[in-house]
Amino acid sequence: MIRFLFRVLATLSLAAAVIMAVIDATRTLAASALVMTPLAESWKAVSPETLAALEAFVVATIHPLAWDPALAALLALPGFAVFAGLALVFYAIGHRRERRVGRFIAEA
Repeated sequence: MIRFLFRVLATLSLAAAVIMAVIDATRTLAASALVMTPLAESWKAVSPETLAALEAFVVATIHPLAWDPALAALLALPGFAVFAGLALVFYAIGHRRERRVGRFIAEA
């Protein structure tokens, strides 16, 4: 069940990465220059209050240094790259390993 949950999260993250990559590709074609939208900018466009709430939560709960150098650097990366990385991590966690039993048994 847990593997299934991580596979679903990987699929949703990959879908978000593809959507964000298509948006950036469209903007790149329209501007005739490379455009990569940071995750923070995309998040502000969708829901600015949740981004502010996350910042307040991290600063109050964990430490102000956890927000400014760590999460601010992550939010400055292109959104499609962040979600593609998340999809890779979730897939690796939910990956079902091949069973090795019976691999070297001669079949008659």
